[in-house]
Amino acid sequence: MSIDLTPLNLRELNTLIRAAQDRHKALTEREPPAKVRRLLIAQAQRAGYTIEELFGLDAEQAQPAPKGRRRRKRARVEPKYRDPDNRRNTWTGRGRMPRWLAAKTRHGRSVADFLIPGVARLTPKAPATGRRTLVKQS
Repeated sequence: MSIDLTPLNLRELNTLIRAAQDRHKALTEREPPAKVRRLLIAQAQRAGYTIEELFGLDAEQAQPAPKGRRRRKRARVEPKYRDPDNRRNTWTGRGRMPRWLAAKTRHGRSVADFLIPGVARLTPKAPATGRRTLVKQS
């Protein structure tokens, strides 16, 4: 870890040094974790408990389960359309049409012009199922 100390003036450097010394002192004076663990186990046994009863078997078990529905992982779909000007611009044909393709179709080109040859075919439009058409009879 490197900290750029060049923009600090003398007052800020002294404050930083004091804060670092205080943190160093706090870390070196505290008890080692193994000793604290032994003390906690002894105190729990004197009270008639085990550490597992007090803290649980695993810390992850104590955390609540995440809320909300999990999203289903979808399979990767190969791209169907590619921009000839920028080969990194691709689209699978699913979801909203990307900006690059929308801009090019606005200028008179067809979506079929951007199909990847040998890989993709135009998707036929799905018939409108379940819709009724009203025909007025005279």
